[in-house]
Amino acid sequence: MKLSQFKFDLPESLIAHNPVENRDEARLMVLDKKTGAIEHKIFKDILGYFEEKDVMILNNTKVFPARLYGNKEKTGATIEVFLLRELNRELRLWDVLVDPARKIRVGNKLYFGDDDLLVAEVVDNTTSRGRTIRFLFDGTDDEFRRNIEILGETPLPKYIKRKATAEDKERYQTIFAKKEGAVAAPTAGLHFSRELMKRLELKGVDFAEVTLHVGLGTFRAVEVEDLTKHKMDSEQFIIEQKDADIVNKAILEKRRVCAVGTTSMRAIESAVSAGKELKAANDWTSKFIFPPYDFSIANCMITNFHTPESTLLMMVAAFGGYENVMKAYEVAVKEKYRFYSYGDAMLII
Repeated sequence: MKLSQFKFDLPESLIAHNPVENRDEARLMVLDKKTGAIEHKIFKDILGYFEEKDVMILNNTKVFPARLYGNKEKTGATIEVFLLRELNRELRLWDVLVDPARKIRVGNKLYFGDDDLLVAEVVDNTTSRGRTIRFLFDGTDDEFRRNIEILGETPLPKYIKRKATAEDKERYQTIFAKKEGAVAAPTAGLHFSRELMKRLELKGVDFAEVTLHVGLGTFRAVEVEDLTKHKMDSEQFIIEQKDADIVNKAILEKRRVCAVGTTSMRAIESAVSAGKELKAANDWTSKFIFPPYDFSIANCMITNFHTPESTLLMMVAAFGGYENVMKAYEVAVKEKYRFYSYGDAMLII
């Protein structure tokens, strides 16, 4: 398939810059992938689509406050450092993006916080905006991470044209987030409230957790018309045996197995056994899913509404059927659904 097949007109006004007041009261579009039929609901109505022993697969990654603002030594110029991933915990080496990149060179020292709570040195260039930095910090790892918490800002995507607030710290995080390592939230999971989770549990729905640490590659634009030539960034994922067992039992019993979000889907599709079962894994994946694609594990998916020509839209189109999904997106624009991280949700059954 070609990149241009995933173009559609998305009015700027439909990009959600703030979450709805209650997590589970975002709008929900339900798409039947066999018939293409569409229903309009509220997210908590999802309860009506699941039965006892169905399984939801959740991504339990936790977003850390990855955006730091600091100053360059000597000039005092303000700089932004976006922490991508920790390369070496003992040496405090991090892979980062910097802005303005042209002014940040190897050997520069960077200072963060009013009283220079953290200091870092640039040790290498990785890409045009990418750098490797080493934090010069003598305290314990817990103290270091506490300082990152104090100084760091919730890494809202760039298209949200406002500063991150205290509310974002809570709302740009799923209620089941446990394992720190993501620089972007697995957004389909943001719609689950504690009450809704409890009601699903009472109904007998099982939950399996996977971890996929979402990287900035999630937002990287596709720049080639021929999709087979696009390369995804690698993301770390972990699936434990007990969670694989929950999923495989549901597959065997022909239950509904629902991937909550494109990140959960990427993780499980990266760990399929020869017998089409989910296997335990601790690995990195750069899997790029676009139509046509034969899914092995999930037969149901919850996702948000994604932007034109994004890899996320391509995965959803592979799952729900290209024609079905593009038609559903036309309806979503017409019905003024809210798009992207803080936007509304879609259930594909």
